[in-house]
Amino acid sequence: MSYTALYRKFRPQRFEDVRGQEHIVTTLKNQIQAERVGHAYLFCGTRGTGKTSIAKIFAKAINCEHPVDGSPCGECSSCKAIAAGNSMNVIEIDAASNNGVENIREIREEVAYSPTEGRYKVYIIDEVHMLSIGAFNALLKTLEEPPSYVVFILATTESHKIPVTILSRCQRYDFRRITIGTITERLTELMTQEQVEVEERAIRYIAKAADGSMRDALSLLDQCIAFYLGEKLTYDHVLDVLGAVDTEVFSRMLRKIMKRDISGAIALLEELIIHGREPGQFVIDFTWYLRNLLLLQSSDNMEEVLDISSENLLLLKEESQMIEAEQCIRYIRIFSELSNQIRYGAQKRVLIEIALIKLCRPQMERDYDSLAERIAQLEQKMEAGIPLQVQGSQDGGAQAYGTQNYDRSQPIEDSQQERPRQLQKAVPEDVKQVVKNWHGIIEGLSGGLKNYLKSAHLSLAGEDQLVIVLEDEVAESFVNSETHIQELKDQIAGKTGKEVEIKIQGMERGGSFEESYVDLGKLINMEITIEEDEMEDQIE
Repeated sequence: MSYTALYRKFRPQRFEDVRGQEHIVTTLKNQIQAERVGHAYLFCGTRGTGKTSIAKIFAKAINCEHPVDGSPCGECSSCKAIAAGNSMNVIEIDAASNNGVENIREIREEVAYSPTEGRYKVYIIDEVHMLSIGAFNALLKTLEEPPSYVVFILATTESHKIPVTILSRCQRYDFRRITIGTITERLTELMTQEQVEVEERAIRYIAKAADGSMRDALSLLDQCIAFYLGEKLTYDHVLDVLGAVDTEVFSRMLRKIMKRDISGAIALLEELIIHGREPGQFVIDFTWYLRNLLLLQSSDNMEEVLDISSENLLLLKEESQMIEAEQCIRYIRIFSELSNQIRYGAQKRVLIEIALIKLCRPQMERDYDSLAERIAQLEQKMEAGIPLQVQGSQDGGAQAYGTQNYDRSQPIEDSQQERPRQLQKAVPEDVKQVVKNWHGIIEGLSGGLKNYLKSAHLSLAGEDQLVIVLEDEVAESFVNSETHIQELKDQIAGKTGKEVEIKIQGMERGGSFEESYVDLGKLINMEITIEEDEMEDQIE
């Protein structure tokens, strides 16, 4: 005997089997019991919510010989014939492939003949929005004044495409998306009948991935069971089959973005892709994660709305204290734009990497959200006591690095000569040794790191921190990783015997190194030149 898919095997046969559409089921049962059956119904709603199933149950119920509380008995000859698809009283039409005027004319001709058995002849037209304008016009008169024994049930996922003249002649029923809790409960019940062992977390994730569709949930569950046939279906198994990502990974990704760790975020993305995760699904799920984070920040009573596990809720609460609402909105905006681009993009991974760099580098954008985030970063640096880069005159640069102002009462020529000496004294001896040996240091590094550092500029932050400034953002993200920084530190220690604190920075867009930093390379070369001149004077 051939295998029957779960969504076909467990298709509802009675109104009591339907889940999540109680408002429609109750109304239809009351109509049947009160014998107030209408002549035309329009079932609207997203895929897999039960439109066709309820249409068939309704057709069985109005033709049933022994209905029970408005629901079909399922035992009489009429119910069995309709369930088997052999009844002459129920005609199913797919409007996607039968959308011409001729097809509707055939219906108009058939309507004239009363049913041979049973009370009603039911026409179920699926995807009715696919009918042509001519076909709708041909259906109009029949739909308005059909014989008493004919019932039309029109089903559609796009009700806005149906002419108003058709809508006004039908009783309209809007099918809701089925909640995650309802789908989870139904799947658990069916797996008990099938004697398949499934983790609760696995079922709940499938219910969430189904996006309100019971049929999609059953299809996904069927797929996961087939992949791990004979085994207990776990949460990790479901993630593997669906190419999805665990919530813990979203937390790791968010923390790397907040730390401006571009290389770490891209490395994590590569790890996901290597493990077979679908890039498009990652974008959707991460956007949803950020949405949950924003909702949790917005109100104290969002636990029920979020519909997540208690452990993930604790993690979200912790992260909600680490990120500003405006910052979170900016992240959501960038990933929402990305979800539209990635749908038709050939290089999905590249698009995601660009979005991650945007998140880590708000200076790349010029909108209000990015500007607000940059200001927040500066405020955090000031609170942490990190010295900011000072733009402007060389005099300002000298003050920023702890040197004394030259005496303005001195002649200009004398003060200009004295000032480089004051700057030279402010540079620690360890840093000077690194600057003097810089070319020899980078020659001993690995290929990629060596190439990027050849064009780097050297400056000073605080009292003894060497700042390596890179003009290219790609170079900055490559060099500014724990592995490469440690390699550089080891090489410096090997060449100079000193341990020096290192900071990697990128150049502001539109700015220049000379305007924002003190150039240590020029200072050290000037010091060497001055010492040589003084030695020559002594010899003379």
